[in-house]
Order: sequence, then C-alpha cells, then structure tokens
Amino acid sequence: MVDADARAVPSAQEQDVPAIALRNLSKSFGGAHALQGVSLAIRPREVHGLLGQNGSGKSTLIKILAGYHAPEPGAVLAVHGERVPLPLRPGQFRDLGISFVHQDLALIPSLSVTENLRLGELAAARRWHISWDRERRRAAAMFERYGVQIDPEAMVADISAVDRALLAIIRAVEDMRASQAARHDAARAGRGLLVLDEPTAFLPRSGAEQLFALIREIVAGGACVLFVSHNLDEVLRITDRITVLRDGRLVGTIRTADATEAHLIEMIIGRRLASLAPEALHLSSQTLAAQVEGLYGGPVHGVSIDLHEGEVVGITGLLGSGFEDLPYLIFGARPATAGQLTLRGQRYDLRTMTPAQAIAQGIALVPADRQNDGSIGSLSIADNITMPVIGRYVRAMRLDRTRIRRDAEQLLKQFDVRPPQPRLVYQGLSGGNQQKVLLAKWFQTAPELILLHEPTLGVDVGARQQIYTVIRDAARAGAAVVCASTDYEQLAAICDRVVIVARGRVARQLVGAALTKDRIAEQCLMSVTIRA
Repeated sequence: MVDADARAVPSAQEQDVPAIALRNLSKSFGGAHALQGVSLAIRPREVHGLLGQNGSGKSTLIKILAGYHAPEPGAVLAVHGERVPLPLRPGQFRDLGISFVHQDLALIPSLSVTENLRLGELAAARRWHISWDRERRRAAAMFERYGVQIDPEAMVADISAVDRALLAIIRAVEDMRASQAARHDAARAGRGLLVLDEPTAFLPRSGAEQLFALIREIVAGGACVLFVSHNLDEVLRITDRITVLRDGRLVGTIRTADATEAHLIEMIIGRRLASLAPEALHLSSQTLAAQVEGLYGGPVHGVSIDLHEGEVVGITGLLGSGFEDLPYLIFGARPATAGQLTLRGQRYDLRTMTPAQAIAQGIALVPADRQNDGSIGSLSIADNITMPVIGRYVRAMRLDRTRIRRDAEQLLKQFDVRPPQPRLVYQGLSGGNQQKVLLAKWFQTAPELILLHEPTLGVDVGARQQIYTVIRDAARAGAAVVCASTDYEQLAAICDRVVIVARGRVARQLVGAALTKDRIAEQCLMSVTIRA
C-alpha cells in the first residue's frame, strides 16, 4: 500500500478535463428547491469533499448521479469531457464508471466475505457453475493487492466494522473496474468515480486511518473519490478540494490546503459560531440521581457508575470495549446477566429490566440507529413523537388526533425541527431533524435518567450545536445524562466527566482540565493495557 501521506498528483492534461463535471444542477420537490443551479467538477485522482448541513442538497446530488432522481431541464453531466444525457437510467452509473458506498454499506451479514465481494459480478455473469475455492483465492489476492487483511472465508457478521467498511469500498472499486472491462474501456480502466457517503460514521479513529490509506491507494490507481462527511477533521485530512452546499445552493469550492475548520463551518451554516465547544457543564448538585452496580452482559464485565443530578457523564472506549452496550443494558433493551440500578432510592434488578419498565421509572433511551431502533420511518412525525405518551390522548376509547397534532407541532417548534409539520412522514426528514424529533419524543416525558448513544451521529454542524443545547438544558433541569459516544470532541464539549471502558470494565475517568479531545483519545488507547 502507498504511504498514507502520499498524494497522487494528476498531470496537467488530466487537470484540464474533469473526470466528472456537473453543471446547472437543479431539483425541486413539491415546490421546495433541493438544488438550485449547482455546479461541481471532480478532477482525476482527486479526493473531493462534499459538505453541507442536512437538507443542503448533498443527498439529492448523489441520487441524481445514481439515476434515482431526474434533474430539471438544463442540467449537464460530462464524464471525462464527454456529455452524457440526463436523466440517467437506473443502473447507468455503472456504465459510466461510477460506484457508490453508502453509510449502511449494503453488505449481507449472513453471507461470507467472498460471497459479498463477488455475488454481484457472478450474478451478472449468469454462470452455471461457480468454483468458490477459486473465488476465495481471487478475493485473497485482491485484498493483498490493496494491502488489507480480511479472511475471505469469514462471515461478514463476524468481521469488524473496519473490515466491513474496507470490504464495501474494495467491492465498489472492483465492480467499477469490472464494468469498464466489460465495455472494453481500457483507456479509462480504474479511472472511475467512487462516491463515499459518510464512510467513517461507525468507525473508531484507527479504522478511519485504515480507510484513508485505502482511499489514497485507490486514487493513486487513477480513480477519483467524492467524500461526503460531517466530520470536518477527516475532510481536512483526506481531501484535495472541498465543495460546500447550503440550502440547495453552491457556496463555493476551495482547496483543502487553504481551508480551516472555522472557515468551513462559516461556509456550511452561513454565520460564525460564538464557540465551537459549548461551555462545560458544572455539577449543579451532589445529589446521587442513579447508581449502576456490578453490571454484566455481553462484553460488559462488572461496570459500576454513580450518576448525579444535573451531570452529563460521557462513556467511551475502543470499539468492542463494551461502552456502547451500557445504555441498552441499563434500559433493558439488551439482556443483562447481573447488575443493580438504584433510582430515587429504589433498587431494580437489571436482569429483569424491560424497556416498558424503564420508561415507567423515568428512564429514556435515544439509540444510535434512529431508523431501526428509535422510530418507525413510515409513520408521521406526530405518530412517532407521541409513542411514549400515547395514553394522554385516549378519550372514550378513541385517540384525540387534533390534540396529538397540536402538541406535536408545539414540540417541533420548541426543538427547532424543520419543517415543523406533524403530518410529514418521519423518514422524509434530514438526519439532524430526525434526531431532534427523537429528543423531543423522549424529553417531553421529563426523564430523570437520559441514556444517549451517539446523539449527533450523521448530524450537521448547526444541528449538532442545537442538540448540545438540548442536552445541557435537560441536565440543568436536574436530569442525569449518560452519553455513550466515540466522538471525543463532542464528549469534551458537553460532559462533566468521561468514563473510559476497556475490556468491559471501567478503566479510567477524566474530569476538569484533563477532559479534552486529545486526552480522551490518548486514554482510550492506553486503556487496553489494563488486565482483565
């Protein structure tokens, strides 16, 4: 694999003709402009960042490239200087040498690594017989060529999150090259476009570095990459140029070497932030709100934590350490094999805790996977937001729908959900607005113990600051808040105390001046030296 810091420099001739050029891209939905005259050019062998708040038009642009949406008349697409008629037919992006890796990776956990890697191409080939021994050898050789170590025989369900991301990217690049070979396009072999949509969202820092090294290897081979992310630090480290969208319009494209995080934030949200890190909360009370003792379950082995009223406690660690399981074990969403929870002086056996009991005792859980674990996407915003308090609206064996919509609209305005329309389908909202709906859904119950898992995952800068404010306000009102996250900057910004978990046990705690992004990262890495 090439040096992680090396950059493939395109020739002067390559720079003159973009690999992909989009001009005057516009798209409206029901009178609302998702894109307005956006132009974007991606050079050969370039990693091009695409930034913007949720709802800025990034997803619409990607879906037009995928042939999922048709742009309005006047839009132009050119691939290596050749104009391509729009809209694209479904699947035509493959013929153009464009490949996509979305945040969910589109892997099948119940199949092997080799089957996931080769299934699409083999299905298209319509072979009567498949030699899986030969396919596994091909997969092993492919991984060796890219400098990654993944067992071709392993089940995808059993490999790490990092390896799943690497597998999805390698598959996308190989599919792109196979398509070009099938069209006998030797001149452009390996010179396609790889679109990565939030590829590091579920990866630890070390995994992101592996992924970056793979991206640079791909770029060195002649391809270009469109890198979509909310993580400004990663965008500044991996890209050559950055394009920013806001409210469906092009704000600008700048060289990464000329960019700073503060400048990018100003471009993304259209104003300066008073502070990138909200003021730290100070313990408003020494009163013990909750106490977790001797918690066991899955990778967790005997965790005990005291939580005070008005305190935000961060929980983090390396992937697989068990920290991410704690909110679910406390809430009863995953089975605990031992453990006690004391809340308001009342003790509960966590082995028998259920989500219904947790809700009844004033506990709220906002999960990381808001689509599958936190909501029903096909229902309206009002229906989703009402679920924990549905009993309030039952009158004479009927639901008071008018009151539900009225109260939901008030909550949407309070939590700055856009648009504040209760009848809209939940899954139609941007990621940041979906998350604010979930917070409104649970915070309306005035919980005494709030359990958060990656509360700003896939959320843009502006919405992230609003979520920080909501969390701080809940703590000031007296709730104890637990925030399990791998976002060290977030933890340093909103927490009074950060608990680091290693091998299923509490390894260290950071408070005061030690509570910084760099210190958290350092201690997470050092924590693996503790003995089980």
